[in-house]
Amino acid sequence: MASSRHRSLGALEVLTAVHLGVFFTAITWAFGGNADWVRAPLSCLGSLGALITLSVVLGKTSVRPVDRRALRWLWPLGLFNLVALISLLNPGMKAMAQDSETVLVPLPLSPWIPSSAMPAAARSALWLFDCSYLACFNLFLTVRNRRVLRGLLLFAVGNTLVLAIFGTVQRLSHATGLYFGQVKSPQAYFFASFIYHNHWGSFIVLMSAACLGLTWHYGRRDTGRGFFYTLGFAGLVSLLFLAITVPLSTSRSCSLLLLVLLGGSFGLWTVRMVRQRRRAGEAFSGPLLGAIAAVLLGILAIWNIDREVIVARFSKTSEQVSQMQAAGSVGSRLELYRDTASMALAKPWFGWGAGSYPYVFYFYNTQEPNRLDGLPRFYHDAHNDWLQTAAEYGLIGSALLALCAIVPWIATGRGSRVGSIPRHLLAGCGLILLYAWVEFPFGNAAVVLTWWLLYFVGLRYGQISHHEDRPGSANAT
Repeated sequence: MASSRHRSLGALEVLTAVHLGVFFTAITWAFGGNADWVRAPLSCLGSLGALITLSVVLGKTSVRPVDRRALRWLWPLGLFNLVALISLLNPGMKAMAQDSETVLVPLPLSPWIPSSAMPAAARSALWLFDCSYLACFNLFLTVRNRRVLRGLLLFAVGNTLVLAIFGTVQRLSHATGLYFGQVKSPQAYFFASFIYHNHWGSFIVLMSAACLGLTWHYGRRDTGRGFFYTLGFAGLVSLLFLAITVPLSTSRSCSLLLLVLLGGSFGLWTVRMVRQRRRAGEAFSGPLLGAIAAVLLGILAIWNIDREVIVARFSKTSEQVSQMQAAGSVGSRLELYRDTASMALAKPWFGWGAGSYPYVFYFYNTQEPNRLDGLPRFYHDAHNDWLQTAAEYGLIGSALLALCAIVPWIATGRGSRVGSIPRHLLAGCGLILLYAWVEFPFGNAAVVLTWWLLYFVGLRYGQISHHEDRPGSANAT
């Protein structure tokens, strides 16, 4: 078998990577895809990926039969779209005039019939999701070289680094809105081009996982000039710039997630380094002390830049904890989850339809109005993606969504989860899945695309490694 070092790249392979790179850049700079007016242009751009998939389906390309078999893994997406399209034919709510206002009233539909409370919102959400999924899934169909996957990750990290520097300068200049105040943000806690700080934090956790994987890979390559002349060292510097932005964005929860990711990777590196040094009969104290010193310098740099924000957020956290203790509860979040669960149980099988949450939850919200202004509490998201998915897609839709990830995971086999790059990419994806129990990272289109990108790159990279690094095969780089 030819090594990927020498294997020529196919046109479709390059096209898939270029399309994903352009799509990723556009969605990250266009407000994370969370401005209403950018969704249609982004979906049109993403649809080019669906055309690549279609060309493989029709057999108009030179894709190998073994790679074309991956099309069989798309059956959960096909069923998910079938249910979604049926739901569009059954509007679940009706607009009615009441005095001088227009109100939405739920229609009495059977829970066994897929329906959509807001068909327009559902169509928009389905279009962008399909484009994001298929653009990333194409990696299974067309990419045969690990260097293409690494190049795609390097480009994504580079784009994120530029975005992080842009956001840092914007924050330190005290800009009052996005793009240095040129665009008003609906959220006070915005960062870079992202409207919501926890979405930025989720995005950076994912991209930090990618940066760590690349750092591990390139840091171990012997260039003959030492570690400081490798891309591994550049990766560590980039990682520092990315890490600075998370506390600077005021995202406390994502700061903790990033700490877990970095701590886990550092712990793994320490264990491996000590084992290798002992096996070679060499002292490990020098490299370990050097690494600890570098970590401390990084922490010091983050503290010097983010100190004001960290102190303010710590004070805010202490205040919130005191309020919870005085009230004898953890605040309104549990009530929100309980009401969302009630909404989900009202239509347990197929849910209320994509994009329906802010419209339907109004009827299930039992929280008292705000004590300060007497206005009802409005929630656009459930702050729990798992519960919101159950409410919008039901058990059947949620299961099909899960299978969109599980089927490729199983099909690629255990051999796909090998190596530093897949390990870090999948660890980052796992952290965001856990985070989705207490926040709504997948409420951001850029986070959704990035999650699928890292997930499928991780599986595909490991799959190629498993086949090419077997005994008797030429090792790929």
